[in-house]
Amino acid sequence: MDVKGYDHRDDLLYHEEFCWVNPQGEGIVLVGLNDFYCKLAGEFSYVDMPETGEDVSQNERIGTVETGKWIGKLIAPVSGKLIEINEIIEDNPAAVNEDPYGTWLFKIKLSNPSEIDGLLDGDDAVKWLEKEIAEHA
Repeated sequence: MDVKGYDHRDDLLYHEEFCWVNPQGEGIVLVGLNDFYCKLAGEFSYVDMPETGEDVSQNERIGTVETGKWIGKLIAPVSGKLIEINEIIEDNPAAVNEDPYGTWLFKIKLSNPSEIDGLLDGDDAVKWLEKEIAEHA
């Protein structure tokens, strides 16, 4: 779906720090960055993420995304153990820009599954995105 010129998937959950979350079952989620964040930042030249096996907490800064002139924060949308990093990102950080919803960053095994209920979806996610576009674009 198009929201004011930005791609938005209505089958995902969203965290207000521009991450999307895709539940995979068995308490595992894929995490990536939304199209708006990718376009606003520009082409990524480096993505710094925690190591596989690390525990992360919701709303904790866990890394950075970098372009030629900008460094942005990477915030954990949920709490849990990082069980896999997408190795494509290490070799080609711009893959996230090319396909924000097809190129996930990492997988988390949830430690507090109820946090999923606090993420944005449906109309709430669209309204949040429209507000962010008006404020930042």
